[in-house]
Amino acid sequence: MKIIVTSIFVQDQDKALEFYSEILGFEKKHDVPAGEYRWITLVSPEDQEGTELLLEPNNHPAAKEYQQKIYGDGIPATMFGVSDVHKEYERLMNLGVKFTMEPKDVGPVTIAVFDDTCGNLIQIAQQNS
Repeated sequence: MKIIVTSIFVQDQDKALEFYSEILGFEKKHDVPAGEYRWITLVSPEDQEGTELLLEPNNHPAAKEYQQKIYGDGIPATMFGVSDVHKEYERLMNLGVKFTMEPKDVGPVTIAVFDDTCGNLIQIAQQNS
């Protein structure tokens, strides 16, 4: 068994698609109608057959409440791996991304946390040698 799709709740699918593709650099894999919303998935350009990230509308009251509560408590919705947190932090800062935590060494990893503009905090992590 393997993970093929994981989802993240978003307030606006179009805004999320723009942020995750144009700012973060993920590539759109699927974008198909699904009722009043769309099934939009993205993949890493480094692993186009890897796990897909589904931009899931937060239209269900439980999803909206969950998203708001973890955001309010400062808990990242998910984590993305990067080879150099400091370099990625600088790149994203230069693109106007707002960080809630600057790069911080926490033992086996160095992490940073940013706001995805779609209702989530996202953590990036670099494995330390």
